Amino acid sequence: MPREGFMREVQDLQDEVLALGSMVDKAMLMAVEALTTRHVMTARQVIEDDDLLDEKRAEIERHALLLIATQQPVASDLRTISAAMTIASELERMGDYAEGIAKISIDLAAEPALKPITTISRMADRARDMLDRSLDAYIARDVEASKRIWGSDDEIDDMYDQVYHELLAFMIADSGNISRATRLLWVAHNLERIADRVTNICESTTFMVLGNTSEIKVVAQTA
Repeated sequence: MPREGFMREVQDLQDEVLALGSMVDKAMLMAVEALTTRHVMTARQVIEDDDLLDEKRAEIERHALLLIATQQPVASDLRTISAAMTIASELERMGDYAEGIAKISIDLAAEPALKPITTISRMADRARDMLDRSLDAYIARDVEASKRIWGSDDEIDDMYDQVYHELLAFMIADSGNISRATRLLWVAHNLERIADRVTNICESTTFMVLGNTSEIKVVAQTA
């Protein structure tokens, strides 16, 4: 395949990754919306659509492996294709976390609300923003942006700690709150894990561009 054709295939592969990212973002939005509005049908749609995310990830992997097998890319081209597979895998796992939130939404829909989920909603908004920016950085091959996003994960961790202590107080105050509080804590945990997966995307972008993750490690050492 001529170089121009190969680069078009690589661009198509990256476009598929972006499409998967958009699907995951929608799943996250709908899952938290279902939790907030107690809308069971929305939650069920997220659960049903998770199969589509799995299929899309498998499609990306097949495309990437075909390029590797037929074009035998080396150096930066191989890192670009490998990054697409790695990021697709991270996105699929984020979809699984969104599905988990949707299942919890169904469990809680018939129970009285324990508390406003303001902080959880902010966590979701922040995680979605991080995801969107990480994919922009991936396509732009922007290492500096990836470093900034990677470093902003601490904000999500702080919000998780806030939710944890708020829910713990509810459990201590009344043992009848334990079940609902535990489910909400799992929602926050899933959002925190989504943010962690975003940092993995940032690491993959950095490796794709530089061939190492030393730039990301500098952020960790100076944070």
